[in-house]
Order: sequence, then C-alpha cells, then structure tokens
Amino acid sequence: MNAEDVMQELEALGKERNKKMYISNGANEPVFGVATGAMKPIAKKIKGNQPLAEELYATGNYDAMYFAGIIADPTSMTENDFERWIDGAYFYMLSDFVVAVTLAETDIAQEVADKWIASGDELKMSAGWSCYCWLLGNRPDSEFSRTKLEKMLEVVKNTIHDAPERTKSSMNNFVYTVGISYVPLHEKAVETANAIGPVEMKQDKKKAKYLLASENIQKAIDKGQVGFKRKYVRC
Repeated sequence: MNAEDVMQELEALGKERNKKMYISNGANEPVFGVATGAMKPIAKKIKGNQPLAEELYATGNYDAMYFAGIIADPTSMTENDFERWIDGAYFYMLSDFVVAVTLAETDIAQEVADKWIASGDELKMSAGWSCYCWLLGNRPDSEFSRTKLEKMLEVVKNTIHDAPERTKSSMNNFVYTVGISYVPLHEKAVETANAIGPVEMKQDKKKAKYLLASENIQKAIDKGQVGFKRKYVRC
C-alpha cells in the first residue's frame, strides 16, 4: 500500500462524531475522525514501514499522523527524526500518544525525553514526561536509576502548579505511574502526590480540570495494581 491508498482507506473509516471529538481536543483540519481501533486492520496489512510512516506524518492530517505512529519503525529513527516529529506535533494527542509512545520503544528514549523536559516548551515537556510514563509502565524497574526518578519526583512537586497547562497533566501522570509501575519508589510517589494535592489544569473553551494523583494511585492500590507493567507500549 502506498500513502494515497492509506489516505483513501482512512477517509472511508472517518466518523463525524470522532472528528468533532478530536477537534474539541485540539486537532486541526484536515481530520477524518477515524477511531484508533478501526486502524488496526490496515496496520496489519502494512506492519512496520518507516518510509510510509514519514510520508503520512508529513501530510498534517491528524488521522494519518496518528496512523504513522502505529506503523513506524522506532528503532530506525534518530534523535533528529524525533525532533522533526515533535516539531510537527501541534497538540497533546500527537505529542503524548504518537511521538512519546514511538520514542518509548527506542534506546535513546530517556536521553531525548530529558532534553524535552528541560526545553521549556509546553508540548515537548509534556511528551518528555509522557515518554517516562510509557517507559515505566512497560520496562523492568532495573532499567531506571532510582536516584534520577527520585529527583524527577522532586521537580514535579516543586514546579507542577506553575508548569504549562498540558505539561501539568503529564507530570501528574508521571507521579501516578511511578507510584504504580516503579515499585522501589511507590511510597515516595504516594508522599509526592499527597504533597502536591489537586492540580488545576485550565483548558481552552472548557471548564478547568482538577488532577489528583493521590486519588488515582489509591484506586490502583485498591485494585491490586501496584507493580503493573504492560506487555507492549504501542497497541
């Protein structure tokens, strides 16, 4: 299948309801409104294809960009490739659920995520913290530096309330993910979440949202989910 074939198939799968939802979350036209689950049969036909992924990502069409993340070959991507992708990720569903997820399947994930976290750019920071969430939820605890993660929890505690809006959400998720998926710092994450308390996240054209990592960690503890690791990062 070439890019044109994929675009035709995606367009045929588009639903107005999904399109409205994506746009309300920040997507810009062109958008078809394809449910992510509906993309799986096309992805199975293609499997991994980095050149095709690059072509689709460059279209600027939200659905095509999302699909590019599904068929990308992360191991063939360089830091420059990820910089290009994050520069094209104009809202959080691309930065956190396409670019960060794809980055999480590489050996350079922490290195690149660290740079993004330090960048001061809202969506890069958001993608960096999100990448750590994907990593922690999938890789063995032994792959991480406890000291480094402890320092990152401190950074969140001290800066989350003043962080850019979208970054707040990813930082909050980071505290939750450390609390659930990185057992050595479970207690520290619980302490951090309690110290942070509710985080107000302002949203364009929507009511402000209040994020509460402590409550979400407690729910996961009640369900016996501490130590949870997912088998795959990408669906």
